[in-house]
Amino acid sequence: MTINKELLAKRQKVKENKPDFVRPESWRYVRLQTNWRKPKGIDHHQRKQKSRGRPGLVKIGYGGPKEARGLHPSGFTDNLVFNLNDLEKLDPKKDGVRFGHSVGTKKRKEIIIKAIEQKFKIFNARVSASGSKS
Repeated sequence: MTINKELLAKRQKVKENKPDFVRPESWRYVRLQTNWRKPKGIDHHQRKQKSRGRPGLVKIGYGGPKEARGLHPSGFTDNLVFNLNDLEKLDPKKDGVRFGHSVGTKKRKEIIIKAIEQKFKIFNARVSASGSKS
């Protein structure tokens, strides 16, 4: 069940016009990963954008639409939950649930049972309501 399809489509359309931001010189050296790192040298060719054909720099203007920020690919908003009180503040029709890393199995089971009753979308359950690990 996907909600906010028009916002997700709008975000996807904006993303199509965005360049792939790759780490400078990652295409040259195997030891460098391709994930983005900002060029910081005073004479760095990419930071200065000296020659055409260099990959673009990450800038604020490449951000997605404001309405679509923070949406999970399912269309629900992504909310961290650590206890039952956090769950009560959310709306099951538009908010999804992601459990905090520090939530243990015992409390996680309690929250899952409550979330399933209220029909929340759960992104990282990791424990079924019956109790067996999955």
